[in-house]
Amino acid sequence: MTERRWGLDKVTEADILAGGFSTPWDAPFIPPFPFTFRNAEVLTVFWRTDPKAMQFLAPPPVEATGDVVCVHIYKMNDTSWIGPYHEANVMFGAKLPNGRSGAYSPYLFLASDGGVAHGREVHGQPKKLANPFLEFRGDLMVGGVERNGIDVITVTTPYKQQPVDPALMKAHFDYGTNLNLKAVNHIDGTPAIRQITSRKLTDVKVHECWRGPATVELRPNAQAPVFRLPVVEPLEAFYWRADFTLVTGEIIHDYLAKSE
Repeated sequence: MTERRWGLDKVTEADILAGGFSTPWDAPFIPPFPFTFRNAEVLTVFWRTDPKAMQFLAPPPVEATGDVVCVHIYKMNDTSWIGPYHEANVMFGAKLPNGRSGAYSPYLFLASDGGVAHGREVHGQPKKLANPFLEFRGDLMVGGVERNGIDVITVTTPYKQQPVDPALMKAHFDYGTNLNLKAVNHIDGTPAIRQITSRKLTDVKVHECWRGPATVELRPNAQAPVFRLPVVEPLEAFYWRADFTLVTGEIIHDYLAKSE
């Protein structure tokens, strides 16, 4: 008979071996797939940058495409397991020699310890703890990221002036497929995981979408070096509100399998 205390069944080896397992087992830190984001508000801003800088930040065999970068500033109002928090994802178009493509994330910042852990341990996203923000200041939307007391990203756009089709947001590149470099070591320091991973959001329902002109300001920070993707020209901004679900992804390149 399974031992049960405090409303919990004692963990078994089968539980530990199952997908989605997280420690501490009696108060799991990382949510299992799928989990849902409801009424998320997003400010997505595009700017033109130096394509050589993009390629420098892309790990081989990932190849940067085009010369446009975006940042999504998320105000996650209602997230399963994790609760409300803010997040910022910096992305640019990318492809691999095997024909796979999407948007590579060199930098990700958020104000949730569980979100940081899940992003790094499961997706391999380069998440760091910071203080992203999305605010409405009169007739202006202001988004950004603060880390170490420095506003490393500040973006603005007018408040809801031009309603548009959400499909226009993917005119520069398909950011819906997120590519990441996942790197995890064994306890002895040897490589356990070295992969390029891919994930998509599902059940996306956009409630509203607005487009406007944008400003983008980047400030140097050696621990949040978004300035390495310099602003050549701010392009446009989109404010959108949506529901979506985070599900399992794929391994699209395995460095260790190649070496073996």
